[in-house]
Amino acid sequence: MQYEFLRHFPRRMKNVGLYAVLVQNSLQKTTWKQHGFQKTDEQFNMIFAVMLYIMEQSLKEENCTMDDIGAYIDTVNVQYFKKDMTYDSCRALGDFIVNVILSNEGRVMHFDGYDFEENTYQSMHISYVANKIVYIDHDFKRTSYYLTDDGYNLLLSTLEIENNMKLTIHEMIFQMHLEKQSYDKAVDEIKNVFNLLRIQIQKIQEAMGRIRRNALNYSVRDYEQILHENLDTIDDTKKKFQNYREMVKSRVQELEETNINVKRLSEKEEEKLKHLREIEQYLNRTIDEHQKILGSHLDLKALYTKELENLTQMSLIKRFSFRTEIYDKLLENPSALERLEYFLRPLFNQDAEKGYNLNKAFQLQRPVRRQMEEDAGEQLDFDEEKWQQEQERLRRERLERYEQSLACLLGMAIRGDKGEITLKEAGMQVKEDLETRDFLIPNVEIFKEIMVELIKNREMELSVLKKERSQFIQDRQGEFQLNEMLLQLADERPEFENVERIEVCRLEDGGTVEFEGILNEEGERRKIRCSNVRIHVETKG
Repeated sequence: MQYEFLRHFPRRMKNVGLYAVLVQNSLQKTTWKQHGFQKTDEQFNMIFAVMLYIMEQSLKEENCTMDDIGAYIDTVNVQYFKKDMTYDSCRALGDFIVNVILSNEGRVMHFDGYDFEENTYQSMHISYVANKIVYIDHDFKRTSYYLTDDGYNLLLSTLEIENNMKLTIHEMIFQMHLEKQSYDKAVDEIKNVFNLLRIQIQKIQEAMGRIRRNALNYSVRDYEQILHENLDTIDDTKKKFQNYREMVKSRVQELEETNINVKRLSEKEEEKLKHLREIEQYLNRTIDEHQKILGSHLDLKALYTKELENLTQMSLIKRFSFRTEIYDKLLENPSALERLEYFLRPLFNQDAEKGYNLNKAFQLQRPVRRQMEEDAGEQLDFDEEKWQQEQERLRRERLERYEQSLACLLGMAIRGDKGEITLKEAGMQVKEDLETRDFLIPNVEIFKEIMVELIKNREMELSVLKKERSQFIQDRQGEFQLNEMLLQLADERPEFENVERIEVCRLEDGGTVEFEGILNEEGERRKIRCSNVRIHVETKG
């Protein structure tokens, strides 16, 4: 090659592409101006502030839903940017940054880098964020966001450090801050170290996924590169960080003993103690990540070796034509049918793979014959179709109870003074009317879920909900969804067709509301207490 400095040019352009695609997705978007961000500088400051928040949540292994991002933007805006935005506007801005700019509205993003060695353009995939489904309080399904490998590289690329040197340099800086007792800066550096280890694990997992799909698509060069990165990460890292942890522990113990036995720590010393404890926590997690890298490194080697061996074994398989080798031979000599089992028997006598289950060693073992007799004596008559129909009927009945409860509550609010009602007023109305009470509160669990969803959403405009329904395709599986049920009531019931807006808020000084004789899931009647809540319904005209 004539110009040696042009080697690995696509890898350099991948880093350039991370910025270029981000700029392309953000520029000429009028949404920024709607939220008061006129200058490009302000827009990109906000984008990277959101990405850093997503990274921080990932490092803490906490969920990062759109509600969390909206609350974060709201806090940052009030303290620093000072734009005229409400919480809903901040949440909308977060949705725009994550789903439009960073995710390109779900469309795949690519950037072409010229490969001077192959004399052609190389298309490189770019992805900043990914998402997963999480359950809040084990009940409510939400989407949580986290940074991909490209997202991490984008945030760390401003350090202008090669991948194989990042860990070493961050470790040196961390050690220097520890020696100077600059614990606040040391916290940032140990986070960077932990982040690099987490990225390395993610690389190994992605490589194993590619190998499982097709080992031929994973080149030896890629395998060699990730092995060298693993070995550089593993080399002496665990021992060093164990020494750092012992040093931090001794300093924490020294400050704690000073606080207890000698004198009260000053504000500055208390801050140091706080940073030292955080450093110790990240050191523990860093050592754990190191162990994961070591285990994943060995798993990667074993997986790649196994897949390559399987591919080589396929080339040794001898194939033959069943028609010419079997059918034609039998037609020539039909008496060979008596000995056909000698040919077919090996196909059905393969040994099954066996594994030793340690749990079975501590369980009571019964004779196989007795267990077979017990199993043979039990007969089940199970009709799957009828079972599915029964489950569908139960789901429909449950949704009808949700609908009756929500309709009863909104109807009371519409008929109330100024189109609103509180739970305390509703409780007084249904105290003697047992039929209405059972419509309002079919059981404790249904009423609780409805109220939690109402309080969580706070403000609901039906026009906005209809627009969202027209833009997104949702998979209904018989579960209660507040937005869908509100639109269903407005479409099917005349008394709710003029509803425009619903506001729900908890009254801090409203005390508690008691409902007696309420059924629970077991069919028992109980007395329940709940906070007082105001429901306000605005209608047309």
